[in-house]
Amino acid sequence: MPDLPTPQDAAEAALFSECWDAVLSYADLCTSGSAVGRQLATEAFSHGIQEVRAGEAQGKATGRRVPRLPRIPLLLTAVRTTAAAWETEGRGHHLDPDLRLWLNSDHAARYTGPPLQRPLALRGLKDMQEPDAALLWLAEVEALPLPDVARRLGLDPASAAEELAQVRALFRDRCQRNHLDTPMGPDCRSYARLLDAVTRSSGAETPEDLSRHLATCVGCAEAAACLRLHGGGTPAALASGVIGWGGLAYLERRRRAAEAGLTGGRADAGTDRGITVGAQARPRIGRTGILAAAVIVSALALTVSLLQLGSSDGDDTTAGSAVTGQSVTAPGLSSPPSGPSAGNGTPGAPATSRPAGSHSATKNGDSDTEPQGTSTSPVDDPSTASGPDKAGPPTCRVKYEVVNQWPDGFQATVTVTSTRALADWRIGWTFQDGQRITQMWDGTYAQDGPEVTAKAADYNKQVAANGTFAVGFLSSWHGSNAQPHAFTVNGARCTTVS
Repeated sequence: MPDLPTPQDAAEAALFSECWDAVLSYADLCTSGSAVGRQLATEAFSHGIQEVRAGEAQGKATGRRVPRLPRIPLLLTAVRTTAAAWETEGRGHHLDPDLRLWLNSDHAARYTGPPLQRPLALRGLKDMQEPDAALLWLAEVEALPLPDVARRLGLDPASAAEELAQVRALFRDRCQRNHLDTPMGPDCRSYARLLDAVTRSSGAETPEDLSRHLATCVGCAEAAACLRLHGGGTPAALASGVIGWGGLAYLERRRRAAEAGLTGGRADAGTDRGITVGAQARPRIGRTGILAAAVIVSALALTVSLLQLGSSDGDDTTAGSAVTGQSVTAPGLSSPPSGPSAGNGTPGAPATSRPAGSHSATKNGDSDTEPQGTSTSPVDDPSTASGPDKAGPPTCRVKYEVVNQWPDGFQATVTVTSTRALADWRIGWTFQDGQRITQMWDGTYAQDGPEVTAKAADYNKQVAANGTFAVGFLSSWHGSNAQPHAFTVNGARCTTVS
């Protein structure tokens, strides 16, 4: 397996920092495990950086612009082509089974076939100037806040929104030109001008005959998604058209990562969140780490209060343990472990100390620094659950959201907030209308008829008290698509919120 290439200068080091998280996120979707995902990401990143360097050298030598994708989508396509090479070389068993089917279908051939037959979003983005295309991709697909995008691209934050609006219009123009250049049949050609007019205005109604045509013509439906800038469909059109397989899943991952502040790169000058020249990537403290820290601070405050109370009563034993540096636990209080390395996670188990600087492994191989100490919050372990808890009040809240829907499929997210700390989790629910899941991210699933069980991935098992976790999935539906019911976490019933 090749090593990550060494940055040639500070600018390239910043490029590595900005792009690595995105590459690793998509490679994780494409593979069957975290270690294999990192291997695919490393190999694809090396190939992609070589392509970036070759393009830059060619541009300098000729003095002419070389049409190419911005760096992040270019590296994501390198993941896809590297996965295709694995399939050809006999290493396909490391890839996601659905990806293997896609790689051996006509869908994959569109991305490497004749240029005029390639997806419209891919052609439109590649035809734009690279800074404009990068602004569009970072804001729409990576879901970064505009001030962060402006700082990353060296733009004026005050005018970034106006520039983004202009770039969206430019993308639409490039897609429209490419659509007219695409070889198409008489029916598609007759609808091309009408499609352009209908998609320009948010208030325009789609004629019934055009609507019927879009329902049966993949090419024109794809064009409609790229040309219709209103309605929020541009991110999905970009992700599906440029990345291909797993584009919508990647889009959802990046949106959630941006909301949690876990995207790579530098949001502020002088703040390095990724790979630097000659140094290891620095760990980031995510949302779960912050919640865990809050719990630990509360526990420490309680311990100090008890120590002071013990000292005022003349209890020398507790004070002596503090002086000698041994762990201090107030008599009669159980202090269960808050980290994944502490026992089996059974509530009431004694705390296990960890050396300072230890890390909890994540699926993508990066580590979030975990605050040291003990927590007074109970930790649920799914292995101890004996069945749905019908007696006590619910300890979890579930929000089910349909993110996107089309005639025979939809994308949805299940978000859970648990009042109790969890060492591992599994979510259960029951579909009402025969829906069948076809792909899931941030978890693994099993479905038996209408019953679905989603289990945690390797990197997101542990949840702090009052912490939030989620899974996203793609599913089919026919006739009706009612919200599922009977949500449980580790066998305990949950409250459903809207």
